[in-house]
Amino acid sequence: MERISAWVLRRKRLVTLLALLAFLVGMGATPIAIQRLSEEYAHPGMPAFEANQEIVRIYGNGGHQRPFVPVVVLPRGRRADTSREAIGRAFAAVAAKLPQARVVSYADTGDPGLVGADARTTFGLVFPGTHSDGSPPGGGLGETPDESPAIVEAMIPHLPAGTRVHVTGLDTLAPSVDAGGVDVPAKIGVGVLAAVIVLSLVFRSALALVPILISVLSVFVSFIVILPLTLMMTVHDVALTTMPLLGLGIAVDYSLLLVARWREEQAGGVRGDEAVHRAMAAAGRAVLFSGAAVATGLVTMVVLPVPFLRSLGIAGMIICAVSVAATLTVLPVLLALTGRRLDRRGATGARFAREAAAGRAWSAWARGVVRLRRAAILGAGGLLLALAATGLGVNLGLPESRHLPATGPGHEGLAALTLAGIPTGVITPIDALVTGDSFGVVDRVRQVEGVAAVLAPESSAWRRDGSAVISVLPEAESGAVDGEATVTRVRAAVPESVLVGGNAAQSMDFRAHTYGAVPWMLAMIALVTFVMLARAFRSLLLPVKAIALNLLSLGAVIGAMVLLWQFGWGTREILGIQPTGSIGEFVPLTIFAFLYGLSMDYEVFILARMREEYDRTGETRHAVVEGVGRTGRLVTSAALILFVSFAALAMTPELDVKVFASGLALGVLLDATLIRGVLLPAAVAMMGRWNWWLPAWAARLLRVPASPLKDETPAL
Repeated sequence: MERISAWVLRRKRLVTLLALLAFLVGMGATPIAIQRLSEEYAHPGMPAFEANQEIVRIYGNGGHQRPFVPVVVLPRGRRADTSREAIGRAFAAVAAKLPQARVVSYADTGDPGLVGADARTTFGLVFPGTHSDGSPPGGGLGETPDESPAIVEAMIPHLPAGTRVHVTGLDTLAPSVDAGGVDVPAKIGVGVLAAVIVLSLVFRSALALVPILISVLSVFVSFIVILPLTLMMTVHDVALTTMPLLGLGIAVDYSLLLVARWREEQAGGVRGDEAVHRAMAAAGRAVLFSGAAVATGLVTMVVLPVPFLRSLGIAGMIICAVSVAATLTVLPVLLALTGRRLDRRGATGARFAREAAAGRAWSAWARGVVRLRRAAILGAGGLLLALAATGLGVNLGLPESRHLPATGPGHEGLAALTLAGIPTGVITPIDALVTGDSFGVVDRVRQVEGVAAVLAPESSAWRRDGSAVISVLPEAESGAVDGEATVTRVRAAVPESVLVGGNAAQSMDFRAHTYGAVPWMLAMIALVTFVMLARAFRSLLLPVKAIALNLLSLGAVIGAMVLLWQFGWGTREILGIQPTGSIGEFVPLTIFAFLYGLSMDYEVFILARMREEYDRTGETRHAVVEGVGRTGRLVTSAALILFVSFAALAMTPELDVKVFASGLALGVLLDATLIRGVLLPAAVAMMGRWNWWLPAWAARLLRVPASPLKDETPAL
């Protein structure tokens, strides 16, 4: 760090000029890069995704798409078999109203599986294709434009008087959300406002603007790196949301740590470039190791065979690397040139003197945690373990109707199906693409356990270019365990030439591809993190403790997500949101990738200061109190900025984004309070001198000085 600070401070004008040039180039590159970002959620190499893509290519609908399910309840005295012609005219009217739709009904097939036990309730499927607003088929749950009114309007005139028509399906059951996307500028604006307020309270001077300036510079420079990547590979537009919000948090974190240490040196009487050199020597190493920790966590997504997750990881690694570079090069120059002038109001009198000592409130808190360390570990650790245990029951499957609202037109249609003895699984069909003779395939699939009906009309909407698409209606909904088992049996029953798709099959393939290698990736990441932190802290125990606390924190976050979004604790009463009974299949992975690095940031900040104090005094208790006292305010401020940023993102109407962002916000909150505020200092105090032990053989392997065990006064 001394070499870096010496190099940049000898070239202040050059660094300033290059930073300004990079900022201007970044402003020009950003809109070009944004235009080149992809909006396609592709899953190449996954059989169900390939099947769904082929179905949509040939037929323009279906695949992973959820159909609308019109339910026709004829008046008493009328039967479906004797009203088949009227039913056919009604569904033909739907096809005319939605010309790109693929429609099937009892009139087309005569399949008794489409008629209820009362003989007067029947249903059909409508795959609408391109929606009436011009949007492509599919979309997140509740985001598909509602075609129900158009379907009912088209059918009623052709059915006997007194007939009731309901339209159900997962999209009609789910709460409707605005599919307009995330308002990125508004969310970034909330995050920036939170950063300004928090940093102003911390520094009480114009110096509060410096971390924000570094953050803005980092974001624009990151788009310079993204732009050439878009020419070589597909970069998803999730980067547009990820980089600004993550950049705001990470760059402010790193800048906050370095600026606070510079103020501390100023308060100790050190001036000029020497204050910057000392701040870099102490805090610069923590910034570098924190950046490496964030990048290590994001590697999880980069190596996955899912483009949009890979884009998330790449965008996160880029903003992390650029933030570290800007903090270690541009920020020292800013502090050397303008730091004293910007901090003139905040670093005078009593306020200035306070910088020379650890925060009183945080030091008092740390002393209390050290004194009650066993109770702290049992209390906070027990709560987090309980949450982590709850997280083991996470449901990554598709939503089921039983978890969706029990009111509204969609529920009325589902109730009509259930009353007639028709299984609810029929609203989640499995699409399969058959080339050649489809009749043999249909007969085989009809024999599969758990299949209620197989629909294979002979119309042009279902047979094209030498292929046929068939819809398999399961008895159990495909989001349920029994429904997924039916998908597996259907796949096993058909020849390899038959492509089995559908929403459930694609979800199952995604989980198998992405989560199958997770244990090995966790082991690899833990090993890399251990080596990195062992070098940083010159300890064998502290890295193990850091990794264990991080994993506990992540497990607790998943548990909290299960309570909030799967069990619905508080979502209805507090947020007015109907939970879906499951968590998005990509959510745990993305939460892990982001929070692993972000929480390690705080860990490195605190432990690095504890190590520094222990090396100076040789007393663990003092190291814990001084380390928390010096960094508690910084960690809390940084976490508050990130929490507000992610909470603002969670206010978006898109359910998937809401779940993901709320998980990040909860993770930051739990980590900055129970983990870093309670468990970390209590665990370090509990282990005493063993925290700092690095035997000679390990030191030789790590190429750092050894740290033998020393006698010390036991912590109180």
